[in-house]
Amino acid sequence: MKVSLFEQVPYRFMPPRFEEQHTSVVTAPYDIVEPERMQESLVSAYAELLHGARSGLDGICVTEHSQSSYDISPNPTLLASAVACAAQAEGLDVAISVLGRSLGKTREPLKIAEEYALLDCISGGRLIAGFPVGLSYDANLNASIPAIETRERYREHRELILKAWSEPRPFPWNGRFEKYGQVNIWPRPIQQPHPPIWIPGSGSAGTLRDILQRDYAFVYLSWDGPKLVGRQVFDRYWDLAEQMGRDLNPYRLAFLQVVAVSETDERAEREYAEHLQAHYRSGLGAIPATAMAVPGYAEPAAIEGMLRSGGHRGMLARMKTATYREIVDSQVAIVGSPATVADQIEAFVREFRIGNLLVMLQNGSMPRDLTEKNISLFAAEVLPRLRPIWDAEGWENHWWPRGRGAAGGLVAPAASMGAAAAVPDGAVGAGAEAAFGGRA
Repeated sequence: MKVSLFEQVPYRFMPPRFEEQHTSVVTAPYDIVEPERMQESLVSAYAELLHGARSGLDGICVTEHSQSSYDISPNPTLLASAVACAAQAEGLDVAISVLGRSLGKTREPLKIAEEYALLDCISGGRLIAGFPVGLSYDANLNASIPAIETRERYREHRELILKAWSEPRPFPWNGRFEKYGQVNIWPRPIQQPHPPIWIPGSGSAGTLRDILQRDYAFVYLSWDGPKLVGRQVFDRYWDLAEQMGRDLNPYRLAFLQVVAVSETDERAEREYAEHLQAHYRSGLGAIPATAMAVPGYAEPAAIEGMLRSGGHRGMLARMKTATYREIVDSQVAIVGSPATVADQIEAFVREFRIGNLLVMLQNGSMPRDLTEKNISLFAAEVLPRLRPIWDAEGWENHWWPRGRGAAGGLVAPAASMGAAAAVPDGAVGAGAEAAFGGRA
């Protein structure tokens, strides 16, 4: 299976009991920010992503959020391009997954097409293109997109981007929301007709049918963990796949899991408990439930599903007061020794047929040194248990980027890329270290 490092970029120095006075989106007050600590939060995220690439994870994943304190990454292609350049310089074969740019809120879909294409070229054909609708608070409150238009905009923008990537000649576009006299983007993605498409979603039947019909990968960015939502979401997905004549290839499915690893279960609790509580309470738990689904944003079937499951309101209410023990016992986060973590992950991965695992190894107030320890321990002692899970079944991952350096026939190896060939051994790596704060 493929395992990637998923990272949001929280401001890591939230004041105590923030969630009791403020929200983490739309109206989060900026006067709580110390500029040096904001810089530290941002630079740490870049460094941790590169540390994950160096540690041997298969990919790095970033997302887009605007006007939020729990993820200060308004354009994830900025983070991704920095990591992609460093990875190329160091000869690291790592997928660059942008999960992604919100197509339901954008007023410039061709900018997204161009940025993604540029990133695919920089990385040597290693981009995974995420096409999310966008969260309601961001699209409908921050960006003032009418809620009822959000999904129609999403569908039009997705169609336009895919055509812009693959159409051999300039073409006009006369859509409901966008009109262009000529579409002729430069560059085009290396991966043709397009990079692998991953669609993040909450698991509504309409979204799942759309994904399966077009043969994309479904990404479930869960904050409730597999124990609470696995049967409801994944059973529906695989049942629909069978109904629609799709095979049960586990690589059709990607899943996000919060993970924290230490030498022992007891030490893991000492090291991570306060940071995990902060992650849920002052981050996701401080999002008003009403901001997650402005009326008109969700389709009827999705609303029905939310009502049956307790919806965003129940989820966010639990997070706002979550204790460490509740977080761990419910598997919202999987925490412990390498053996404890590997056992729990392997069990739910096999049960729900998950071929692409996204692990979130930085959470809330977790500092960089602890995050890098988490990444290193996971990569060294948990990852080897997970990689061969689906090998015996012989599935091919059609939703993974095709760039493989010279072996893939797409790009030259780093050592032969122009002037880089003349750089002494270690010099490029040292430059990348300096750019990311001077640490491995």
